[in-house]
Amino acid sequence: MTYENILSKTENGITYITINRPSKLNALNKATIQELHDAFEAADTDKDTKVIIVTGSGEKAFVAGADISEFADFDVKQGENLAAKGQELLFNFVENLGTPVIAAVNGFALGGGLELAMACHFRVASDNARMGLPEVSLGVIPGYGGTQRLPQLIGKGRAMEMVMTAGMIDAQTAHNYGLVNHVTTQEELIPLAEKIAGKIMRNSSVAIKGAIKAVNANYQDGVNGFNVEITEFGNCFGTADFKEGTTAFLEKRQADFPGE
Repeated sequence: MTYENILSKTENGITYITINRPSKLNALNKATIQELHDAFEAADTDKDTKVIIVTGSGEKAFVAGADISEFADFDVKQGENLAAKGQELLFNFVENLGTPVIAAVNGFALGGGLELAMACHFRVASDNARMGLPEVSLGVIPGYGGTQRLPQLIGKGRAMEMVMTAGMIDAQTAHNYGLVNHVTTQEELIPLAEKIAGKIMRNSSVAIKGAIKAVNANYQDGVNGFNVEITEFGNCFGTADFKEGTTAFLEKRQADFPGE
């Protein structure tokens, strides 16, 4: 599949998805959101892909925000539709993907960019990264899940301050807040993400998919996460991965998971 706004390649079990609009600091427009959806969907259904790493092209920005020129003249209904469609097509889609997604934040992650990073299963950042939700400075609020995911990740008070001040935090502060798991140099960012991906790929992709579903259930209204965990735990017992994992353990050897 060919794309105009992103790059996608798969090597050694990892699909690398790169937002590639450097002249716009990789800002998200409708076309880019659709292409990202298509690329994530393709990677998730690709048997050769065990982990997805998403990043931005260049050294300045992961994603510097949404493309404001696309919606500056929208009315109320159009604004609602923009948020609803974007959340369904990309942000919620990524969060609920069965394949692990690591965001490699390589610079500015603002507005929709931070919202995309937060939709990923976890984040690593370069030491030049800057993160924030500046929407209120434009007379609007975050619309791609930012008001929901940021408090989940860093707590209500810190999230309220970030949203209301429209300010940016640096990579070390993001690490201190728990917004990113690791901070490293620009040069070591992708190698670090690859190292973590390598650890993930040694484990059962079937079990990981179930674990993602169970963890996410805790953040869904009206869903009992413990019950989802019980169901997913039980489902594991009917898989070839469970048989291989337990057999390998008892035989004191490395498991070779079939991924079925």
